[in-house]
Amino acid sequence: MTIIFESILPIFLLVLLGVWLKRSPLIDLTLWEGLEQLGYFILFPALLFSTLATADFAGMQADATAVATIGSITLMSACLLALWPVLRARNVSASAFTSVFQTATRWNGFMALAIAQKLYGPIGLSLTALVMTLVIIPINLYNVGVLVWFGGGSRGFKFFAFKIATNPLIVASVLGILLNLFGIRVYGPVLSAVEMLASASLSLGLVMVGAGLKVSDALKPSLTALFAVFLKLVMMPVFMVGASYLLGIRGDALLVIALGASVPTAMNGYLLAKQMGGDAPLYAAVATVQTLVSFFTIPLLLTVTGYIAAG
Repeated sequence: MTIIFESILPIFLLVLLGVWLKRSPLIDLTLWEGLEQLGYFILFPALLFSTLATADFAGMQADATAVATIGSITLMSACLLALWPVLRARNVSASAFTSVFQTATRWNGFMALAIAQKLYGPIGLSLTALVMTLVIIPINLYNVGVLVWFGGGSRGFKFFAFKIATNPLIVASVLGILLNLFGIRVYGPVLSAVEMLASASLSLGLVMVGAGLKVSDALKPSLTALFAVFLKLVMMPVFMVGASYLLGIRGDALLVIALGASVPTAMNGYLLAKQMGGDAPLYAAVATVQTLVSFFTIPLLLTVTGYIAAG
Protein backbone atom coordinates (compact mmCIF):
# COMPACT_ATOMS: atom_id res chain seq x y z
CA MET A 1 0.00 0.00 0.00
CA THR A 2 2.94 2.33 0.71
CA ILE A 3 4.21 1.91 -2.85
CA ILE A 4 0.81 2.82 -4.27
CA PHE A 5 0.52 5.80 -1.92
CA GLU A 6 3.97 7.11 -2.91
CA SER A 7 3.20 6.53 -6.59
CA ILE A 8 0.07 8.66 -6.54
CA LEU A 9 1.55 11.33 -4.24
CA PRO A 10 3.08 13.27 -7.20
CA ILE A 11 -0.36 13.35 -8.81
CA PHE A 12 -1.91 14.96 -5.76
CA LEU A 13 1.05 17.33 -5.36
CA LEU A 14 0.25 18.73 -8.82
CA VAL A 15 -3.38 19.09 -7.78
CA LEU A 16 -2.26 20.98 -4.66
CA LEU A 17 -0.04 23.15 -6.85
CA GLY A 18 -3.14 24.07 -8.83
CA VAL A 19 -4.98 24.95 -5.61
CA TRP A 20 -2.12 27.25 -4.60
CA LEU A 21 -1.60 28.85 -8.01
CA LYS A 22 -5.31 29.68 -8.35
CA ARG A 23 -5.08 31.67 -5.13
CA SER A 24 -1.63 33.12 -5.78
CA PRO A 25 -1.08 36.60 -7.24
CA LEU A 26 1.50 35.12 -9.60
CA ILE A 27 -1.07 34.22 -12.27
CA ASP A 28 -3.90 36.38 -13.54
CA LEU A 29 -7.29 34.87 -12.68
CA THR A 30 -8.53 35.42 -16.22
CA LEU A 31 -6.03 32.80 -17.43
CA TRP A 32 -7.76 29.84 -15.80
CA GLU A 33 -10.93 29.82 -17.86
CA GLY A 34 -8.86 29.79 -21.03
CA LEU A 35 -6.74 26.93 -19.71
CA GLU A 36 -9.87 24.93 -18.89
CA GLN A 37 -11.10 25.38 -22.44
CA LEU A 38 -7.68 24.53 -23.87
CA GLY A 39 -7.57 21.31 -21.85
CA TYR A 40 -11.15 20.31 -22.62
CA PHE A 41 -11.16 21.10 -26.35
CA ILE A 42 -7.52 20.46 -27.34
CA LEU A 43 -5.12 18.82 -24.87
CA PHE A 44 -7.27 16.04 -23.41
CA PRO A 45 -8.75 15.08 -26.81
CA ALA A 46 -5.19 14.97 -28.19
CA LEU A 47 -4.19 12.55 -25.43
CA LEU A 48 -7.19 10.31 -26.05
CA PHE A 49 -6.70 10.34 -29.81
CA SER A 50 -2.96 9.61 -29.78
CA THR A 51 -3.29 6.88 -27.15
CA LEU A 52 -6.23 5.13 -28.83
CA ALA A 53 -4.92 5.46 -32.37
CA THR A 54 -1.65 3.73 -31.49
CA ALA A 55 -2.66 1.36 -28.65
CA ASP A 56 -2.40 -2.40 -28.94
CA PHE A 57 -5.65 -3.75 -27.51
CA ALA A 58 -4.78 -7.41 -28.06
CA GLY A 59 -5.46 -9.55 -25.00
CA MET A 60 -7.26 -6.78 -23.10
CA GLN A 61 -10.59 -8.64 -22.75
CA ALA A 62 -12.42 -5.74 -24.36
CA ASP A 63 -15.77 -7.54 -24.41
CA ALA A 64 -15.81 -8.37 -20.71
CA THR A 65 -14.40 -4.94 -19.85
CA ALA A 66 -17.18 -3.27 -21.85
CA VAL A 67 -19.89 -5.27 -20.08
CA ALA A 68 -18.42 -4.61 -16.63
CA THR A 69 -17.75 -0.89 -17.02
CA ILE A 70 -20.76 0.18 -19.06
CA GLY A 71 -22.99 -2.14 -17.06
CA SER A 72 -21.80 -0.62 -13.76
CA ILE A 73 -22.34 2.94 -14.94
CA THR A 74 -25.77 1.99 -16.27
CA LEU A 75 -26.64 0.34 -12.95
CA MET A 76 -25.52 3.41 -10.99
CA SER A 77 -27.53 5.66 -13.32
CA ALA A 78 -30.64 3.50 -12.96
CA CYS A 79 -30.32 3.44 -9.17
CA LEU A 80 -30.04 7.23 -9.03
CA LEU A 81 -33.04 7.75 -11.27
CA ALA A 82 -35.01 5.33 -9.08
CA LEU A 83 -33.96 7.36 -6.02
CA TRP A 84 -35.09 10.69 -7.48
CA PRO A 85 -38.58 10.59 -5.86
CA VAL A 86 -36.95 9.91 -2.47
CA LEU A 87 -34.40 12.70 -2.91
CA ARG A 88 -37.09 15.12 -4.10
CA ALA A 89 -39.14 14.33 -0.98
CA ARG A 90 -36.06 15.31 1.03
CA ASN A 91 -35.98 18.73 -0.65
CA VAL A 92 -33.21 17.95 -3.14
CA SER A 93 -33.85 20.22 -6.10
CA ALA A 94 -33.80 19.02 -9.71
CA SER A 95 -30.63 21.03 -10.41
CA ALA A 96 -28.93 19.54 -7.32
CA PHE A 97 -29.97 16.06 -8.48
CA THR A 98 -28.17 16.59 -11.80
CA SER A 99 -24.94 17.37 -9.92
CA VAL A 100 -25.33 14.31 -7.70
CA PHE A 101 -25.90 12.23 -10.84
CA GLN A 102 -22.89 13.72 -12.63
CA THR A 103 -20.47 13.43 -9.72
CA ALA A 104 -21.52 9.83 -9.06
CA THR A 105 -21.02 8.65 -12.66
CA ARG A 106 -18.27 10.80 -14.15
CA TRP A 107 -14.60 10.08 -13.47
CA ASN A 108 -11.48 12.18 -13.76
CA GLY A 109 -9.59 10.90 -16.78
CA PHE A 110 -6.63 13.21 -16.12
CA MET A 111 -6.01 11.58 -12.75
CA ALA A 112 -6.76 8.03 -13.93
CA LEU A 113 -4.35 8.26 -16.86
CA ALA A 114 -1.62 9.92 -14.79
CA ILE A 115 -1.85 7.35 -11.98
CA ALA A 116 -2.09 4.42 -14.43
CA GLN A 117 1.02 5.60 -16.26
CA LYS A 118 2.87 6.03 -12.98
CA LEU A 119 1.87 2.64 -11.56
CA TYR A 120 1.66 0.39 -14.61
CA GLY A 121 3.55 2.15 -17.43
CA PRO A 122 2.46 2.05 -21.10
CA ILE A 123 0.19 -0.96 -20.60
CA GLY A 124 -1.62 0.92 -17.85
CA LEU A 125 -2.05 3.90 -20.15
CA SER A 126 -3.48 1.73 -22.93
CA LEU A 127 -5.80 -0.13 -20.57
CA THR A 128 -7.07 3.12 -19.09
CA ALA A 129 -7.59 4.55 -22.56
CA LEU A 130 -9.59 1.45 -23.48
CA VAL A 131 -11.80 1.82 -20.40
CA MET A 132 -12.25 5.52 -21.14
CA THR A 133 -13.21 4.74 -24.70
CA LEU A 134 -15.81 2.24 -23.58
CA VAL A 135 -17.44 4.49 -20.98
CA ILE A 136 -17.06 8.01 -22.34
CA ILE A 137 -20.00 7.81 -24.74
CA PRO A 138 -22.53 6.20 -22.35
CA ILE A 139 -21.40 8.51 -19.52
CA ASN A 140 -21.99 11.59 -21.64
CA LEU A 141 -25.25 10.20 -23.05
CA TYR A 142 -26.61 9.60 -19.56
CA ASN A 143 -25.35 12.87 -18.09
CA VAL A 144 -26.40 15.10 -20.95
CA GLY A 145 -29.76 13.35 -20.97
CA VAL A 146 -30.27 14.00 -17.25
CA LEU A 147 -29.19 17.63 -17.61
CA VAL A 148 -31.49 18.13 -20.56
CA TRP A 149 -34.43 16.58 -18.68
CA PHE A 150 -33.87 18.04 -15.21
CA GLY A 151 -31.94 21.21 -16.04
CA GLY A 152 -34.93 23.20 -17.19
CA GLY A 153 -33.60 23.81 -20.69
CA SER A 154 -34.57 22.47 -24.09
CA ARG A 155 -35.52 18.78 -24.17
CA GLY A 156 -35.49 18.45 -27.94
CA PHE A 157 -33.78 15.52 -29.60
CA LYS A 158 -31.77 17.83 -31.87
CA PHE A 159 -30.32 19.66 -28.86
CA PHE A 160 -29.42 16.37 -27.20
CA ALA A 161 -27.84 14.94 -30.36
CA PHE A 162 -25.88 18.14 -30.94
CA LYS A 163 -24.39 18.03 -27.43
CA ILE A 164 -23.28 14.43 -27.95
CA ALA A 165 -21.97 14.83 -31.50
CA THR A 166 -19.92 17.92 -30.65
CA ASN A 167 -18.37 16.61 -27.43
CA PRO A 168 -14.61 16.85 -28.12
CA LEU A 169 -13.80 13.84 -25.93
CA ILE A 170 -16.25 11.63 -27.80
CA VAL A 171 -15.08 12.87 -31.21
CA ALA A 172 -11.39 12.29 -30.38
CA SER A 173 -12.08 8.83 -28.94
CA VAL A 174 -14.14 7.68 -31.90
CA LEU A 175 -11.57 8.94 -34.41
CA GLY A 176 -8.73 7.24 -32.54
CA ILE A 177 -10.56 3.91 -32.35
CA LEU A 178 -11.59 3.99 -36.02
CA LEU A 179 -8.02 4.64 -37.18
CA ASN A 180 -6.78 1.86 -34.91
CA LEU A 181 -9.40 -0.68 -36.01
CA PHE A 182 -8.87 -0.02 -39.72
CA GLY A 183 -5.07 0.09 -39.41
CA ILE A 184 -4.86 3.65 -40.75
CA ARG A 185 -1.53 5.22 -39.85
CA VAL A 186 -1.37 8.90 -39.01
CA TYR A 187 1.33 10.82 -40.89
CA GLY A 188 4.40 10.76 -38.62
CA PRO A 189 4.97 14.51 -38.13
CA VAL A 190 1.26 15.06 -37.51
CA LEU A 191 1.15 12.29 -34.91
CA SER A 192 4.28 13.72 -33.27
CA ALA A 193 2.60 17.12 -33.00
CA VAL A 194 -0.50 15.55 -31.45
CA GLU A 195 1.66 13.56 -29.02
CA MET A 196 3.46 16.75 -28.00
CA LEU A 197 0.10 18.26 -27.13
CA ALA A 198 -0.87 15.06 -25.32
CA SER A 199 2.31 15.07 -23.23
CA ALA A 200 1.34 18.46 -21.83
CA SER A 201 -2.20 17.40 -21.01
CA LEU A 202 -1.65 15.23 -17.94
CA SER A 203 0.45 17.60 -15.85
CA LEU A 204 -1.46 20.70 -16.89
CA GLY A 205 -4.75 18.86 -16.45
CA LEU A 206 -3.89 17.95 -12.87
CA VAL A 207 -2.96 21.54 -12.09
CA MET A 208 -6.31 22.65 -13.53
CA VAL A 209 -8.11 20.08 -11.39
CA GLY A 210 -6.60 21.75 -8.34
CA ALA A 211 -7.45 25.21 -9.63
CA GLY A 212 -11.09 24.21 -9.97
CA LEU A 213 -11.42 22.99 -6.40
CA LYS A 214 -12.94 25.06 -3.61
CA VAL A 215 -11.25 24.07 -0.36
CA SER A 216 -13.75 25.99 1.77
CA ASP A 217 -16.52 23.71 0.47
CA ALA A 218 -14.76 20.71 1.98
CA LEU A 219 -14.94 22.10 5.51
CA LYS A 220 -18.74 21.92 5.88
CA PRO A 221 -20.05 19.58 3.16
CA SER A 222 -23.82 19.13 2.94
CA LEU A 223 -25.48 15.74 3.32
CA THR A 224 -26.23 15.81 -0.40
CA ALA A 225 -22.53 16.33 -1.16
CA LEU A 226 -21.49 13.52 1.20
CA PHE A 227 -24.05 11.23 -0.44
CA ALA A 228 -22.46 11.91 -3.85
CA VAL A 229 -19.00 11.23 -2.39
CA PHE A 230 -20.19 7.86 -1.04
CA LEU A 231 -21.73 6.91 -4.37
CA LYS A 232 -18.60 7.66 -6.40
CA LEU A 233 -15.82 6.51 -4.09
CA VAL A 234 -17.52 3.49 -2.50
CA MET A 235 -20.45 2.21 -4.52
CA MET A 236 -19.01 2.73 -8.01
CA PRO A 237 -15.80 0.77 -7.21
CA VAL A 238 -17.90 -2.01 -5.64
CA PHE A 239 -20.07 -2.21 -8.77
CA MET A 240 -17.16 -2.15 -11.25
CA VAL A 241 -14.70 -4.39 -9.44
CA GLY A 242 -17.42 -6.88 -8.54
CA ALA A 243 -18.78 -7.05 -12.09
CA SER A 244 -15.29 -7.33 -13.59
CA TYR A 245 -14.28 -10.13 -11.24
CA LEU A 246 -17.44 -12.08 -11.97
CA LEU A 247 -16.70 -11.76 -15.70
CA GLY A 248 -13.24 -13.28 -15.25
CA ILE A 249 -11.09 -10.14 -15.45
CA ARG A 250 -7.89 -10.43 -13.42
CA GLY A 251 -4.40 -8.93 -13.16
CA ASP A 252 -3.56 -5.41 -14.33
CA ALA A 253 -6.84 -5.11 -16.23
CA LEU A 254 -8.83 -5.46 -12.99
CA LEU A 255 -6.55 -2.97 -11.23
CA VAL A 256 -6.98 -0.39 -13.99
CA ILE A 257 -10.76 -0.80 -13.89
CA ALA A 258 -10.62 -0.34 -10.12
CA LEU A 259 -8.52 2.78 -10.61
CA GLY A 260 -11.01 4.27 -13.07
CA ALA A 261 -13.84 3.59 -10.64
CA SER A 262 -12.00 5.05 -7.64
CA VAL A 263 -10.82 8.43 -8.97
CA PRO A 264 -12.97 11.48 -8.20
CA THR A 265 -15.39 13.04 -10.64
CA ALA A 266 -14.29 14.99 -13.73
CA MET A 267 -14.15 18.77 -13.56
CA ASN A 268 -15.60 19.16 -17.06
CA GLY A 269 -18.96 18.27 -15.55
CA TYR A 270 -18.76 21.57 -13.65
CA LEU A 271 -18.67 23.47 -16.95
CA LEU A 272 -21.57 21.38 -18.22
CA ALA A 273 -23.54 22.14 -15.05
CA LYS A 274 -23.03 25.87 -15.60
CA GLN A 275 -24.05 25.66 -19.25
CA MET A 276 -27.09 23.41 -18.87
CA GLY A 277 -28.87 24.48 -15.69
CA GLY A 278 -27.22 22.18 -13.17
CA ASP A 279 -26.13 23.08 -9.63
CA ALA A 280 -22.56 24.18 -10.37
CA PRO A 281 -21.65 25.21 -6.77
CA LEU A 282 -22.75 21.80 -5.48
CA TYR A 283 -20.74 20.11 -8.22
CA ALA A 284 -17.62 22.06 -7.19
CA ALA A 285 -18.18 21.17 -3.54
CA VAL A 286 -18.59 17.45 -4.27
CA ALA A 287 -15.55 17.40 -6.58
CA THR A 288 -13.45 19.02 -3.85
CA VAL A 289 -14.47 16.57 -1.15
CA GLN A 290 -14.11 13.59 -3.49
CA THR A 291 -10.59 14.67 -4.47
CA LEU A 292 -9.50 15.04 -0.85
CA VAL A 293 -11.03 11.75 0.24
CA SER A 294 -9.73 9.84 -2.80
CA PHE A 295 -6.15 10.56 -1.72
CA PHE A 296 -6.76 7.91 0.95
CA THR A 297 -9.34 5.68 -0.72
CA ILE A 298 -7.45 5.08 -3.98
CA PRO A 299 -4.46 3.34 -2.31
CA LEU A 300 -6.84 1.35 -0.11
CA LEU A 301 -8.99 0.22 -3.03
CA LEU A 302 -6.02 -0.68 -5.24
CA THR A 303 -4.45 -2.65 -2.40
CA VAL A 304 -7.64 -4.64 -1.81
CA THR A 305 -8.15 -5.12 -5.56
CA GLY A 306 -4.55 -6.29 -5.87
CA TYR A 307 -5.28 -9.19 -3.54
CA ILE A 308 -8.46 -9.97 -5.48
CA ALA A 309 -6.66 -9.73 -8.86
CA ALA A 310 -3.93 -12.09 -7.70
CA GLY A 311 -6.54 -14.69 -6.73
